[in-house]
Order: sequence, then C-alpha cells, then structure tokens
Amino acid sequence: MAGRGIGRALLGSGLLAVTVLGGAGGYGIGLVTSAASEVAGRAVPLGSVPTTGPSSPTTPTDTPSAPVKPPKTPTPDKTEPLRADDLSYQTREFDAESVVRSRVTVKVPRNWWMTQPDPKREARFTDPTAKRWVRIEAGFSLTRPPAASMAARIEVLKTQVPTDQALTILSQKIDASARTATLTYTYIPAGTTTLRYVLVRWAALDGSGNVAVEVSSTGLPQDKAALLDVLDHATDSVTRTDSPL
Repeated sequence: MAGRGIGRALLGSGLLAVTVLGGAGGYGIGLVTSAASEVAGRAVPLGSVPTTGPSSPTTPTDTPSAPVKPPKTPTPDKTEPLRADDLSYQTREFDAESVVRSRVTVKVPRNWWMTQPDPKREARFTDPTAKRWVRIEAGFSLTRPPAASMAARIEVLKTQVPTDQALTILSQKIDASARTATLTYTYIPAGTTTLRYVLVRWAALDGSGNVAVEVSSTGLPQDKAALLDVLDHATDSVTRTDSPL
C-alpha cells in the first residue's frame, strides 16, 4: 500500500527475548509476538479472555473453553449511521511501547480523541458519540505474517468468547499484494445487548512480510462502510519507526 512504511525494526536477540504481555481488561500487545499474546488484544471482546502473564497458556488450545450460555438477542441501536463522506482526516502521532518503542504516524478522523493505556502499547481514537473507534497497536516484534496472525485470532475468538456474546465471523480476507489480512466479525459485549461490528487488519510494512501494526475499527452494524473507510485510511497511511526502550 502506498504511503505505508516502517523505520528500524529492532529485532536483535535481546529484544526478541522480551515479550511484555498486557491484561485483557482494556489493552494488549500487538498479537504477533507469540501465541500467548493472541488473547491479550483489544479487538477480542473485552472480558472474554483471561489475563495473560508468565504463567498463562502459550497457545489458544491450552486455555479452557469459554462457558456455553444461550446467545443474547441484540437490541438495535438507532443511532444515525456514521458516513464516510462526513469524515475528514488528519495525521496523528503517538508512541507505542512493548518490546521496542514505536513512533507511529497515522491518518484518523479529525475530531476523534486519542487515549492510551498504561503501559502505552496502543492508541485508540474515539468518535464524539463514544460508539465508534479505531485502535492502532505497535511496539511488538515482527515475527508472523498477516495470514497467520488472523488465523490465530480466529482460533481465540472461537474458543474463548462466551457463547452468549453471539460472535459471528463475517469474512476473512488476505491481500498478498498489500501484505494485509482483514477479519470482520460481530459480537454483543458483556453487560450490553448492542451488537458491535469489528474489522481487524494486520499489516506488514517492510520487506520481511511480518506484521508491524494491528489496526481495528469498531462501531455499529450500520456504520460498516464508514468503518472500512477509517480502516483503509489508517492502514494506507500508517508508519512505524522503532527505537530502544
């Protein structure tokens, strides 16, 4: 994709040996450093997976399956759809820190505000209604191609999301020329009956072909065209430049 690029990927043996895992309660690393990190990312429905750490499972199949519960019935959210034609974009910059410090630049909607967890493994840009957002994650080691990262995420979603959250995987797309993989699904978050529409894209930015950023765009089902526009703007423009922590 034109405009995408990566700076120095600091992947020496010392850095590769360090994998900092976040909890499932609001943030996670880039989901490309190890199978264990696959259960940590924000694109997995919050509250549906265990906290990761040194004693956590190292593969999705090592983790107990989610409880079987009757699926919830979604209640329609009648908020006016987000429209791509109403969005204007600007380039924003932030640092993401995990194995390395990544300086990230990316185009996001102009009036969406930025938040970061502690530690700062990602940035999230949220719209004024707080019903849509885009999340960009970096700072992790470049170890796995987009298709493999998507396959691992699907396995986690299928085995770890409680059945009452009505997870439905809508599509899986691999674009070899763009070096991306894109997963689309819907689910009902815990504690609500509102259906969420989620797109997650893993993008390689250099010649290694391995994932350098994970971008997810989330909102309501009626927002899907605009959410794809947000995702495309982010992945077409994103850059990552690394330095030691």
